[in-house]
Amino acid sequence: METASDEPVAARPAVSAAPAGAEPPPSQPELPMSAATLALRPAAPAAPRPWWARLLGKLMAPWVSISIEPKDPAEHVAEEWDGRPVCYVLEDYGLSNALILERACREAGLPSPLQPLPGDPLGRKRAYVALSRRHAGTLAPSGPPSSKTHSGSLARLLQAHRADPALDVQLVPVSIFVGRAPDRTSGWFSVLFSENWTLVGRFRRLLAIALNGRHTTVRFAPPVSLRGIVAEGLEPERTVRKLSRVLRTHFRRIRAAVIGPDLSTRRMLIDRVLAADPVKDAIADQAKRDNSSNADAWKKAHAMAYEIAADYSHPVVRSASFLLTPVWNRIYRGVLVHHLDKLKQAAPGYEVVYVPSHRSHLDYLLLSYLLYTKGIVPPHIAAGINLNLPVVGTILRKGGAFFLRRSIRGSALYSAVFSEYVAQLVAGGYSIEYFIEGGRSRTGRLLPPKGGMLVMTVRGFLRQPTRPVLFQPVYIGYEKLMEGNSYLDELSGKPKEKESIWQLLWGIPKVLRSNYGQVVVNFGEPIRLNDLLAEHAPQWTGQPIGEDDKPAWLSDTVDALAERIQVNVNRAADVNPINLLALALLSTPKHAMGEADLLAQIALSKTLLAELPYSDRVTVTPHTPQEIVAHGEEIGVLERVAHPLGDVLGVDGEDKAVLLSYFRNNVLHLFTAASWIACCFQHNRRMSLAGVLRLGRSVYPFLQAELFLPWSEDEWAQRLTRTVEVFIREGLLERVSDDDGGILARNAGQTDEVFRLRAIGHSLQQAFERYYIAISVLVKNGPGTLSAGELESLCQLAAQRLSLLYAPAAPEFFDKTLFRGFIQKLRELKLVWPDSESKLAFDQRLDAWAKDAKVILGRELRHTIEKISPEMAAKPEPEGVEKTAASS
Repeated sequence: METASDEPVAARPAVSAAPAGAEPPPSQPELPMSAATLALRPAAPAAPRPWWARLLGKLMAPWVSISIEPKDPAEHVAEEWDGRPVCYVLEDYGLSNALILERACREAGLPSPLQPLPGDPLGRKRAYVALSRRHAGTLAPSGPPSSKTHSGSLARLLQAHRADPALDVQLVPVSIFVGRAPDRTSGWFSVLFSENWTLVGRFRRLLAIALNGRHTTVRFAPPVSLRGIVAEGLEPERTVRKLSRVLRTHFRRIRAAVIGPDLSTRRMLIDRVLAADPVKDAIADQAKRDNSSNADAWKKAHAMAYEIAADYSHPVVRSASFLLTPVWNRIYRGVLVHHLDKLKQAAPGYEVVYVPSHRSHLDYLLLSYLLYTKGIVPPHIAAGINLNLPVVGTILRKGGAFFLRRSIRGSALYSAVFSEYVAQLVAGGYSIEYFIEGGRSRTGRLLPPKGGMLVMTVRGFLRQPTRPVLFQPVYIGYEKLMEGNSYLDELSGKPKEKESIWQLLWGIPKVLRSNYGQVVVNFGEPIRLNDLLAEHAPQWTGQPIGEDDKPAWLSDTVDALAERIQVNVNRAADVNPINLLALALLSTPKHAMGEADLLAQIALSKTLLAELPYSDRVTVTPHTPQEIVAHGEEIGVLERVAHPLGDVLGVDGEDKAVLLSYFRNNVLHLFTAASWIACCFQHNRRMSLAGVLRLGRSVYPFLQAELFLPWSEDEWAQRLTRTVEVFIREGLLERVSDDDGGILARNAGQTDEVFRLRAIGHSLQQAFERYYIAISVLVKNGPGTLSAGELESLCQLAAQRLSLLYAPAAPEFFDKTLFRGFIQKLRELKLVWPDSESKLAFDQRLDAWAKDAKVILGRELRHTIEKISPEMAAKPEPEGVEKTAASS
């Protein structure tokens, strides 16, 4: 992997500052205290240690090494001490804690916690108290703390101050950490028993000391005068509750500063979700609908929250990293990471929302694994409920996954609970990851974004704009897909198979025996939500908005955000050897080329990428064309057929060609300008540069919407001009006249240059065929005849028939989604519009657009499209429409 800094990105909740003097970094060795410091300190009362403490202390000494913070805690105590008694307060009871505290006090020159206070007000012959108690069971692994709201010993100590006005005990909070949060070098068992937010039992504590005792930290806080607290004059019960609450807050703050925030969203967030006003209202509405009690509706909401919430666990994440490392090394030839350093520079202070492309189930694991190994806290990941399988779902949940039902329509309560959960994540500063495409792409293209999660994220920020939000697009590029065969089945019309634990287990051996090439993860240009709001919602003043508020600008802002995310994902694309092989081989009817032609075509593609850079975040394989071909053969993408006149390299079978189209589509957008110019010369030997630019401007809005291109219309025209210059230098075109901005011409006949030009244009040719199909169907049926949905269906049927009559096309050729996007763009440009009966109307401008298409498409193809374009039957029933369309 590419090397990167291991410092964690600020992608976790902000924590309050620790008390003064508690700032040394965890890894910094403690310096010995000076003799002068020791001389100035008041002498600690000398007292013999209890025999059991001496015995157990000797047994524990080889296993425990203590780091004391601050370096000289007695200075803090001495400021207020003046001979007054000192009582220590711990977060929880435990024999090990008492022994560690006693040893730390001896090393720091502080009074012993194992000697009673004057008069023994605690009644237990000691000078420390604790807020909670560990489990009494020796093998108890974990569990909830005691149900008591305060410490009984603390209450007795406060009562002693009321009874004796001369008593003034200094209460010193002490935090003990046996092992900190896991790091990259921690062993598996060390991680499993490292310090975390769970209150563990005696057995686990014993193992934690054995494994991590040499990294024990004892942190002393400045003392608190109990006399001053009693002097406030509150009722006894209220006083102890207040003091306990303040101490718990202190311990939580110190724990967050030392080992990181508590990422167990179930423990921290569910109560807040259910206590939120929108959820309370939804619970009340649910009770009314069900004619049940509020308690029953609350139970439903509670079950939904537990179904959704992640349960992040450091040990599970670290364990998964141990397991995944050999898996990645076995199935991949490497995982490359680019531009992560730029994220680390941009992220501090922001709530980071990762929005990667979604092409495989491995996306979840891969991104979290990479972030973790690079020293960044893995995000909470929105996953489909279909992945909440037995065992697997639990592991994913503890790795940070929270689960979302495929459809939340019709359940107002579930929608309220899920929206509030996301809002709490955003408000808490948790990093999040989700896929705005909604599902995995089966064609290799970015799918049209779905705004559901984006709306929840933006609304969560607008409700509590305490921490700015940064959206981080991520491009994940594969050379071979684990789900390739299942995608092929789905594209051929088979229904999607439901995930199951058995399917997963049976598939593991096959995956581990496979070679999936190399994976590249590129971090794109981040998007700051505040900047986007300033651009698209200048009327927002920065003040929180209510849950029920629906500002008019919100929808447009979310749409702009979704569009920009997809654009920035594409601007971080990686071009791997399989992408280049797919671009070249799929341009020929039999998906095969002579070796020399294939090498030349790959070299041309690399030249275009180098001389016409798409973005500074696009990465391109450094391999030579010869190395690329060899790699394709090695992982089974290419098949070589030896021949006396020169070897032929091709794709074995139509199924492999369909899968290869997936990888061509990954990078199709990078070659859009070159493909457009090449298309202009497919059926025209000469064209003026002005004509190329005029037609290019006309078609650009549709290409931009389909491929998420980043340029304005003028920038697109400039890119076309620069591309023409490269084509001229490469000998693919020549300038034969300076009239009309320059007359361009390609070579006559079937030269190598013509062959390469046609190969470059082939990848975009099918897009223009789809556009012409839609226009032809509209014109053939006339204005006011078809609705948008009917037009989509007829276009799909026409495309399927065209694919059957001629060479098989890539599966996306008759994808309804692409036709839907084209029709939507026609409506946005006012080339078509719905009439009073929701039928699509149009005027002569559509005819002019169709005439322009004739420049790109050959006469025979145009005639075939016009002939097979179906007409609607004059039947009002939808069944008749479908039947007539199918028979056309």
